[in-house]
Amino acid sequence: MDGMHYEGIIIRPPSEAESILLQVTVGCSHNKCTFCGTYKGVRFRIKDQEIIDRDIAYAARNFPFLRRVFLTDGDALILPQARLVAILEKIRRSMPWIQRVGLYGNAKSILRKTPEELEALRDLGLGIVYLGVESGDPETLKAVRKGVSRERLLEAGRRVRDAGLKLSVTVLLGIAGRDRSLEHAHATGSLLTAMDPHYVGALTLMVLPNTELGVKVRRGEFPILTPRELLQELRHMLAHTHMSRGLFLSNHASNYLPLKVKMPADKEKALAVIDAALNDQVPLKPEWMRAL
Repeated sequence: MDGMHYEGIIIRPPSEAESILLQVTVGCSHNKCTFCGTYKGVRFRIKDQEIIDRDIAYAARNFPFLRRVFLTDGDALILPQARLVAILEKIRRSMPWIQRVGLYGNAKSILRKTPEELEALRDLGLGIVYLGVESGDPETLKAVRKGVSRERLLEAGRRVRDAGLKLSVTVLLGIAGRDRSLEHAHATGSLLTAMDPHYVGALTLMVLPNTELGVKVRRGEFPILTPRELLQELRHMLAHTHMSRGLFLSNHASNYLPLKVKMPADKEKALAVIDAALNDQVPLKPEWMRAL
C-alpha cells in the first residue's frame, strides 16, 4: 500500500498540526493512567525498522513542504538509543529540509537517557520533548497511577532543558477531583516553577467511559468539577506558577476559557481575565464545542 503505515489511534500535540507524523512505536510504554483510554488493550511495541524506513522514504517524496516531524505513539523516547539515533539520521539524510523533530517522553524514558545521549539526539535534530506531568501533587499522581513521583518529574524536566531541548509539559485541570482541587493547583504551580518549561499546556479533564476514572464517575466516587470550579483551579495554578519565560496555554479544545499567556509579562492580565470570567463578564466556551 502506498502511503504512511499507521496502526491504531494516532495522537499528537496541537502544536504539531503541520508536522509529518512518523509512527515508530505502537501504544504507550506505561499505559496505566486511570484517566487515559487512548491505548487500552494495545500491547506496546516498537515498529519494524523496515516499515519506519519506508514511511520516511514516502514522506521524503510527498511532503517536501513540511518542516517538522513528530514521532508517535505515546512514548517514542523509550526507543533504545541506537534505534532512535538511526531514525534521526535517516530523517536527516532523506529530508535535509526538516527543521525540528519532536516526540512524547515520560519521566521514565527521559531518565533512562543520559545527559550525553539527550545532547546527541539534539545534535541529530530532536528539538522538543512533550512531557505529561498532569499534576505536581503527590497524592494526585498516586491516585491516577501516573507511576512517577513529583521529584522524578522535576528531574526529568530539568534533564530535557539542560540538554538544550525545548520542554513542553501538560497538566490536567480537574484531575484531582473536588476535594484536592486547590492542593493540586498549588502543587502543580510550584512544580512548574521549579521545572521552568518552555511551554505549559493546561488541558481540562474529559472523562472517557473506557477508563478506570470513568467507572469511578459512574459510581459517584469521583466528582466532576463545574466550569466555575475549573476556572478557580486554573487561577490558583497560574497564580502559583512563576516561569522565567515561555508560554502558559489553556487554549486546548477541552478548555472552557482559552488563554495564551506569555510568561511572566502577561500573567497578571491573564489572572484578570479569569477573574472577569468568574464574574460572568467573559463568556465561556459552550459544552458542545469542547473535545479531546
